[in-house]
Amino acid sequence: MAARAIGTATLSFGLVAIPVKVFSSTVSEGEYSFHLIERKTGSRLKQQYISQQTGEVVPREEMVKGYEFAKGQYVVFTDEEMKAVEQQANKAVEIKEFVPLDTVDPIFFDRGYYLGPDKGAEKPYALLREAMKKKARAALAQYAVRGKQYLVLVRPQGEGLVMQQLHYAHEIRAMSEVPLGDAKVSDAELKLASQLVDQIAADDFKPESYKDEVRDRIEEAIRKKVDGQEVTAEPTQEPVAKIIDLMEALKASIGEGGKAAARKPAKRAPRAAASKKKAAGG
Repeated sequence: MAARAIGTATLSFGLVAIPVKVFSSTVSEGEYSFHLIERKTGSRLKQQYISQQTGEVVPREEMVKGYEFAKGQYVVFTDEEMKAVEQQANKAVEIKEFVPLDTVDPIFFDRGYYLGPDKGAEKPYALLREAMKKKARAALAQYAVRGKQYLVLVRPQGEGLVMQQLHYAHEIRAMSEVPLGDAKVSDAELKLASQLVDQIAADDFKPESYKDEVRDRIEEAIRKKVDGQEVTAEPTQEPVAKIIDLMEALKASIGEGGKAAARKPAKRAPRAAASKKKAAGG
């Protein structure tokens, strides 16, 4: 079934304007949303807002937005004042510059959308896509919708274009803020770690190889509940034995074929010892 557009926009660069349709890149099927239910009656619960000062329920028409600029002190904005400072939606995705795709760190990536050509825009759409492919570049643009201004990256993907919503620089925490320590890596450790990387390396990313096991368990539990069956907890896995020595852990991992060792190191101790002997030249 063909995807349905969730909006429209206009891609522009120079004097070229390309009407496009915006599509969600993800599907909601299989997502489970739980509601709060009163145990005694089985009825849905609704959310209410209570005044901390009076303890009374406050109706929505009496609510305004407030920003806490100091402890317990707020500046208040009415809906009209918020609209005055919000960005007016214009559906224009104005390309500012073209950059090499590999210069954009994925940590900036947020939500992604597919772009498709609107009626009559197939040729300029294809032209922009092919030009970016040829130059191995992506387009940085800004896009205003729902009162906000977004930074986006438009990039080719196969025969189409993807509009990747990006975080702004001020939204990204610097790595320098993360305590990393000052550990030194020896040549022997690096050699073994590199061997392990090579051992479980793959040439392609195949997301279909991975399953959301939690989602599957929730789906099964819901099915059982609907059928009137009892839901019981699965037995927990045995705790994995810790290998304190880094070199021993690396040797054990390589000796067990990588993936198997990562899953069951505690059950393979005898072979880990054999790997140690082999690595030592014995």
